[in-house]
Amino acid sequence: MIKTFTQEKLLQYVYNELPANEQHALEQALQHDPELAAQCADLLSTLRALTAARKAPSDAATQNILRYSRTFPHSS
Repeated sequence: MIKTFTQEKLLQYVYNELPANEQHALEQALQHDPELAAQCADLLSTLRALTAARKAPSDAATQNILRYSRTFPHSS
């Protein structure tokens, strides 16, 4: 019997949120289903890219914002 997995299950697997028994079943399916393995690889790649994305502005962006803010009159 071939068990199919939903996109939601794949996301749970990628985020390590699947219960152990479901994780084992999915890992078995990944070994035998190249299409499922490709989908999982795409999700893992996307997760790595999102994790590596900058979480703060660059120094140049910060300096541009500060420079722009100095163009406004100060209230006393």
